Amino acid sequence: MSILFVFLAALLASSIGFHMYIWFFSVGYGLSIAAIAVVLAAGFHRILTLPALLACLLLVLYGLRLSGYLLFRESRSTAYRHVLNPEIERSKKMPLGAKLALWLSCALLYTLMTSPLYFRLYNGTPADPMLWIGILFMALGILLETVADHQKTLAKKKNSRRFVDTGLYRIVRCPNYLGELLLWLGMLLTGMTALRGPLQWISALLGFLLIVWVMFSGARRLEIRQDANYGDDPDYQKYVRTVPILLPFIPLYSVKKYKFLVA
Repeated sequence: MSILFVFLAALLASSIGFHMYIWFFSVGYGLSIAAIAVVLAAGFHRILTLPALLACLLLVLYGLRLSGYLLFRESRSTAYRHVLNPEIERSKKMPLGAKLALWLSCALLYTLMTSPLYFRLYNGTPADPMLWIGILFMALGILLETVADHQKTLAKKKNSRRFVDTGLYRIVRCPNYLGELLLWLGMLLTGMTALRGPLQWISALLGFLLIVWVMFSGARRLEIRQDANYGDDPDYQKYVRTVPILLPFIPLYSVKKYKFLVA
């Protein structure tokens, strides 16, 4: 099966972003990953091993959970709708050409991100320990992100005006983004022993590096927004000085000064 089918699946699923451009990389992101996993499982069904099928199922679970969570948050969270309203107005004013460019770019990114698993299947590489290690990281990442989102929802129900510093948020300030990084590290590992030739290696590594950049960029935007909302709170100031922003046990407490993370 050609990788073009993976790209087309991402295009179709992420086209929901034409309703609101932010959905290209939020709701459309989750739907694209789930759609790609279905295409991989169907396209390679004759050679699909149990661990490869498990990797596809994890991607489907991840994508549908993410899209569902985002839609639920948009419909139920007054605070998030307040953040989203400017994006809705910006979407209405965005030229069609800009939306098309964003659509194509996102679909290409999602194709690159899932390319390690695609290349393993395309190359007919049998299951090996590295595939299982990758699956373990993927499952851990999904679990971490799910728990982090749930803990944030509960904390905001108790006090919507306070920053979240309980549960996993005691370890890092963006545990959901950390979960994303673990998931995509796992995806990269699934293909590490299967990649052949420079083009496959470049595709797999580029996809991983780009999603790492996206996660740090998201952490930067969140940091700036939280500084504006809670910057006068002494507890918040202590929190950001003592809890790493994204990577546990690594004393990186702020990324807002890094202009290369501007998306």
